[in-house]
Amino acid sequence: MSDPEQDRDRGPGPEPRDTPQGAPEAPRAPEPDAEREAAPPAPPARPTGRDVLWAGLWPPRVTRSQLIVAALLFVLGLGLAIQVRAASAEDSALRGARPEDLVRILSDLEDRSGRLEDERNALEEQRTDLETSSDQAEEARRQTAERERQLGILAGTVAAEGPGIELRVTDPAGGVRADMLLDAVQELRAAGAEAIQINDVRVVAGTFFTDENGQVRIDGRAVNAPYVIDAIGRPQDLEPALNIPGGVVQSLEKEQAGVTVERPDTVLVDALRSADRPDYAQSSS
Repeated sequence: MSDPEQDRDRGPGPEPRDTPQGAPEAPRAPEPDAEREAAPPAPPARPTGRDVLWAGLWPPRVTRSQLIVAALLFVLGLGLAIQVRAASAEDSALRGARPEDLVRILSDLEDRSGRLEDERNALEEQRTDLETSSDQAEEARRQTAERERQLGILAGTVAAEGPGIELRVTDPAGGVRADMLLDAVQELRAAGAEAIQINDVRVVAGTFFTDENGQVRIDGRAVNAPYVIDAIGRPQDLEPALNIPGGVVQSLEKEQAGVTVERPDTVLVDALRSADRPDYAQSSS
């Protein structure tokens, strides 16, 4: 048995020995939490093309300039659509037309083109005469007088004569109406008639046709059958314009009217209209 006093003198026991200087310490096992904190974070997943596209489109970021451009593009597209639709409608109408109608349309276009070409040549000749004439003032007066005469014919204030046709319409059944005479005038004008007269009434730009109490009135003046229409122009153009299929002559004959077209050597249009002075319009020159 040991002596207690000796045990107390020895102390609590041998203290741990110090590690010799320079000797490596034994590695400690890292704690689990510390190991997780020390690990680097995983890199984020790389976005796909669909994700990038969706992020660019949503939410929408619209500016004022983008709205203005979008509105302009919408208006432009609408105008183009309307124009294409109108052109398609015209093309379909021409496709469904009869050969006779197509021939008439082509002939009218050629006639109008020829008249415009003649008018351009006449204006160029007038300009050349003014530029080359030794007495420009006298040449200007001559051209002014000629222009006044031409305007007088169109306005119906002076008489006119020249080649043309005479259309005579008898109406035994009383079926001729004002709109039929108006159709005849419009066809003649479209064919190049320069002066027109119905019975003793001069037809001008402001002439109007009405039916009143079973009677045709032109500019308020009553006209009776037979209706005689004198038109000055190129007979080769005026007469075919009246005789086209479904035109003026056939429409009148359906109403049991008698229609004759003649080409006299000279057509006289001598019914005159008074030159009305305008109340408000004045010359700006």
